[in-house]
Amino acid sequence: MSTTRMPVLFIGHGSPMNIIQDNSYTRDLVSLASAMPLPSSILVVSAHWLTRGTAVTTAARPRQIYDFSGFPAELYGVHYEPIGAPDAAARLMAEDSRVQSDDGQWGLDHASWAVLCHMYPKADVPVWEMSLDASLTAAEHARLARVLAPLRERGVLIIGSGNVVHNLRVIDFNDDARPFPWAEEADRWIRDRILAHDLPGLSAYESAGPAIAKAVPTNDHYLPMLYALALREEGETLAFTHEGIQNGSISMRCFRVG
Repeated sequence: MSTTRMPVLFIGHGSPMNIIQDNSYTRDLVSLASAMPLPSSILVVSAHWLTRGTAVTTAARPRQIYDFSGFPAELYGVHYEPIGAPDAAARLMAEDSRVQSDDGQWGLDHASWAVLCHMYPKADVPVWEMSLDASLTAAEHARLARVLAPLRERGVLIIGSGNVVHNLRVIDFNDDARPFPWAEEADRWIRDRILAHDLPGLSAYESAGPAIAKAVPTNDHYLPMLYALALREEGETLAFTHEGIQNGSISMRCFRVG
């Protein structure tokens, strides 16, 4: 396992159907994992866990959460059950009192396991999650992310899991759906801001115009991207590991920092 600084990832996880599909996105996840050192544990900042205050999972055996409905029965037969990382969680909570225990109430939602079942299919790396405090602004989330920086030196792989463009109100479930023009415009704007190292601009996305407003109707899937960018140290490389838009309105953009 890694004893040097681990990379940070942002993963666009998209539809739960990616769990059982073999496509360019899932193959890129496999390639991404193979190009990194084996982590001591994986901390996922999840778009699917909104709380009052910031919490982390502390269970030694976190339960798998099937937090979706109306999908094929095959999805509910996928089991991904790694151990947790209670010691790593306890150390983080001791270092910053803003981070609290979930008291065993949560587990691993599909923002975690839908991605990790491709990256680490043996479920042989401990996994824990961090929630999003719904009361914070985007800029406050970016500042809070810095509490996670020491984890990288301990071999922890931090993954922000969401989607930078995520509008389910107009989703087209056809796998061959053409991207909506506003989704492409918003994805380009976000890409350009990432390349410009413009974390303040990305944090102030609400003033970026109508395409972004339609692309980010709620910020739960957008915020994990800010965590990943806020953890980029001066001089670190950033590379996009997957690009594309699924179902018309969901950007699958992914990137690696470091």
